Amino acid sequence: MQADSSAVPPNHDHRKQEPDITLRPFDLSDVGAFMTWASDPRVTSFQRRGPCTSEEDARRYLADHVLPHPWYRAICVDGRLVGSINAKPGQGEERFKASIAYRLAYQHWGRGIATAALRAAVSSLLEEWPHLERLEAIAEVENPASQRVLEKAGFLREGLLRKYVMLHGKSRDVVMYSLPATHPNSDDI
Repeated sequence: MQADSSAVPPNHDHRKQEPDITLRPFDLSDVGAFMTWASDPRVTSFQRRGPCTSEEDARRYLADHVLPHPWYRAICVDGRLVGSINAKPGQGEERFKASIAYRLAYQHWGRGIATAALRAAVSSLLEEWPHLERLEAIAEVENPASQRVLEKAGFLREGLLRKYVMLHGKSRDVVMYSLPATHPNSDDI
């Protein structure tokens, strides 16, 4: 039996279309979407803060921590909020570096979204904060997926830091990653 070639337009691309991944500032109206990962123990198990237990808890966290933060962005896929990414600048003599962290709703894990968002964040941060010489991130030893995200985004594994963070009442080992900053106008290129 012959296939009906009229069912598919001749110039149709059979490849899966990549989602449009963007970063934007948060707003208090994001509380409902924020709850999709902020209340999920699978996501918050690798964060210092436990799950949000109510929309009021999430609204308070957005108002008190996210909105006043110097660089905290919503990760959006095709315009829909699915995660967050933030960078904490160093202070004083540590001003040359910033630490970066990200979270993604569980249903979006394993699709390259965190890697794309991290790459976009790095690009934005280096443009917005031209004084940066280093970006760094830690990933819990027991979170190899986050380690892969960092590596795919160009971060280099520096080493193991034993008993480095306290998560949910237990000290944890983490892996330190870094990305030396290269700026378009720097002499390093």
